[in-house]
Amino acid sequence: MRTLAIAALQTSPVAQDPQSTFERFEHDVHAVASTFDEVQLVTVPELHLSAAGHVLREPHGYAAEVAVDIPGAETERLARLALDTGLWLVPGSLYERDGDHVRNTAIVLSPDGELVTVYRKCFPWAPYETSRPGTELATFDIPEVGRIGLAICYDGAFPEIPRQLAWWGAEVMLQPMLTGTSDRDGELAVARATAIVNQMAVVNLNAASPTGGGRSAIVDAEGIVRYEAGAGEEVLIDVLDLDAVARARQRGSFGMNKLWQQWDEQAATLELPMYGAPAARPVEARA
Repeated sequence: MRTLAIAALQTSPVAQDPQSTFERFEHDVHAVASTFDEVQLVTVPELHLSAAGHVLREPHGYAAEVAVDIPGAETERLARLALDTGLWLVPGSLYERDGDHVRNTAIVLSPDGELVTVYRKCFPWAPYETSRPGTELATFDIPEVGRIGLAICYDGAFPEIPRQLAWWGAEVMLQPMLTGTSDRDGELAVARATAIVNQMAVVNLNAASPTGGGRSAIVDAEGIVRYEAGAGEEVLIDVLDLDAVARARQRGSFGMNKLWQQWDEQAATLELPMYGAPAARPVEARA
């Protein structure tokens, strides 16, 4: 069986205090490692380690003030944590310094302390979020488990993002969130739809109250919600079944809907003026 045991920490930072937040994150990761010995990967919400806090209370200029270099001292510290605990770390996202600009950037650390992947949010929540958009999507592979895709919060509102990740063969999408507004119901509907139409698991992890509205969700590849959290601090432990993802793609969701097989057979005949001619999926993504 190909499984990925995750701990998704629905938590809040110490608002506007990155150092204290980082220390608490280190403590929490060590606690997960010592408490749940099956867990392979730990993840937290969007901008958690930057300690941005609630969307209405982030001070003007705060992002530029706390932005870090990637790679840099923070990634080295995270690498040591990954190495110490033997865990994959996807620590939400950080404000990243990019010359005169700031990006909203997710990173991935392997259990041997390697900075594996960097993903910069492509669709900041305009006009409220002013970070510079990224231009490249990202996946990473966990040996003998599978391929994981990354999206950050509002990226999920643009179906092209998860579609491209799934087209590359991603079987799970990790999506750190920071939502404290009234559109959370809509985000959860989109998360389920994303899982259904791309036949991949979605981990939609929001910040806990009072920073965000919580209600994080883990959705399987057929759109079934395995768990939805409440508003407060929670530790979401789950074992994602990647063989079930492959089965949905090969034999059809609910044993009926072979979406990717039909795409592979018919995409070349489509006319999509938005995008040009669709390309065939990479062979390795069809396994």
